[in-house]
Amino acid sequence: MSVAAAGRTARVSFGGAMLAVMRKDLALEWRTREIFSATVVFAALVLLTINFSFDPGQRAVEQMASGILWVAFVFAGMLGLGRSFVAERENACLDALALSPADPGAIFLGKAVANLIFLAVTEAIVLPLFAVLFNFPMGRAFPGLVLPLALGSVGFVGAGTLFAAISTQTRMREVMLPLLLLPVSVPVLIASVRLTGTALAGRALAESLPWMGLLVLCDALFLVAGTLLFGHLLED
Repeated sequence: MSVAAAGRTARVSFGGAMLAVMRKDLALEWRTREIFSATVVFAALVLLTINFSFDPGQRAVEQMASGILWVAFVFAGMLGLGRSFVAERENACLDALALSPADPGAIFLGKAVANLIFLAVTEAIVLPLFAVLFNFPMGRAFPGLVLPLALGSVGFVGAGTLFAAISTQTRMREVMLPLLLLPVSVPVLIASVRLTGTALAGRALAESLPWMGLLVLCDALFLVAGTLLFGHLLED
């Protein structure tokens, strides 16, 4: 039996461990505001930069709105994910997690839920900012956006949390995360852009059921893979 396995013989409840990790990350962010301020400012800069490439009222904005939004979400999300294991990397906290009685899957899900909350707050700020900068009537489309943004965010964060844990133990962690995450998350991003575009156009999401099915499949795959593999990452 490995040292990490021996340290986990006295298990704590799965849900309790997940909530404890999530609360710890949220409390730390509440004190420092590091992830929140960085992601929101970065997303705003992305939107502001893209805004200068369009003329006011240009029809291309309507056609590219979903892609513009997800570009901002992805780059801001990667910035937040890259910092999600900074505290654990310092002072050998990853080793402490490996020796803790908490289930590794619960630790992964707790980190993922915290990252999802950070991304959701960023999205809630970016959407009205996008509406103002691009003069886009977001109000009528907002109810239909909830499901595409939720499904896309879960898949992106699930894969991102797993690869953030992998890259944080490498020397070139800032470079490794996008190199690992972006190719794997391509199906999630394509499906998210298509579903978001359908919602922004005011059409029923039933028109894009295949894309929704792909998103649900990817969400389940990344969350299950992270839950099962996170313990091995801690032990390596």
